[in-house]
Amino acid sequence: MKTTIVGRKISVKDSFREHAEKKLLRFNKFFSDNAEAKVVIFKEPNTECVELTINAEGTIFRSEQKDATFMNALDSAVDIIERKIRKNKTRLEKRLKSGAFDYKGEDEATAAIDEEESGEFVVRYKTFNIKPMSVDEAILQMNLIGHDFFVFENDVTGEVNVVYRRKNNEYGCIVKE
Repeated sequence: MKTTIVGRKISVKDSFREHAEKKLLRFNKFFSDNAEAKVVIFKEPNTECVELTINAEGTIFRSEQKDATFMNALDSAVDIIERKIRKNKTRLEKRLKSGAFDYKGEDEATAAIDEEESGEFVVRYKTFNIKPMSVDEAILQMNLIGHDFFVFENDVTGEVNVVYRRKNNEYGCIVKE
């Protein structure tokens, strides 16, 4: 897996870089060599934050954690992504490396901040590639990135749809009339 470690307005220490690369080795059993992991670290008042994003053949796994240290936040982010993989293992088996679950082991989008002078409330714009997928794949992708909705191109109709999580933990799909 290709790993990129970036610091936002902060330099990345070699000790953290080594720790991150060691931790991310856990995912080699799930993903092929062409998977990409990106670790972004930044500070907020009284806390340190780690964003971990793994892109494996178009499937995105994401976790953002805050803790007292970058090391602890990274450990939590890695554990969360591994938990998401295990939770969705039956849906993911055809996308992950063959044999990823054969043993018994331990259990992006570019963004720009744009402040409008006209008084609009949009504070962030995100752009991303939309790929054709089924509704089930879109729900899986939404769960893997931890969002409450996901925009996708329906592979049957070719239309842009939105799947979302309802309050009762069921799912809905918004389609064009």
